[in-house]
This record gives sequence, structure tokens and C-alpha cells, in this order.
Amino acid sequence: MATTVVAFDPSVPWRRARSVALRPEPFGALVYHFGNRKLSFLKSKTLVTVVEALGDHPSAAAALTACGVPEAQRPAYVKALADLARSQMIELREDLA
Repeated sequence: MATTVVAFDPSVPWRRARSVALRPEPFGALVYHFGNRKLSFLKSKTLVTVVEALGDHPSAAAALTACGVPEAQRPAYVKALADLARSQMIELREDLA
């Protein structure tokens, strides 16, 4: 099963990948991809909230706004989301229009 890694664009819709489990931890969460067997650590509870909310918003940027991420911290969150996209923990959402 070949998968294509898509460059992260915060202006489009994303979601947690379907084959990814998120386990809350005191520091944030463990994220495990059952397909590629990668394990990641989310070291911010706010980032966990953003990842969980991605599917409910029209874009990653909208999810950041809805989760109350301050403008000054957005570049760090966008980088974290880009890293999650690169490791296939989040995926582009094909909105059902």
C-alpha cells in the first residue's frame, strides 16, 4: 500500500489519520500509527486538543483559532502539525461536499 506524503498547508482541511490512535498522558499524548508503526509524543495538551479538533474545522488554521492558540505561538504549532503530516499522523481531509 503506497501512500503519498502531502506537504502541510494550514489553509486546507486536515484530520487525524484513520489508522492513528491517540492516548492521553499527563504531558500531552502518545500517538501511534498502526499502518507504519510510528510512535510520536505530543508534548502539549493544547496540541492534543488541536489534533483532535482538526476534523471539525474547515482548515488547520481554523482549528488553531478555535482551540485558542495565540498568534505568537502559531508558527510552532504549524511546524508541529507539519511534522505530524510528514509522519502521516494527520492527513488531508477530502471534505464531503
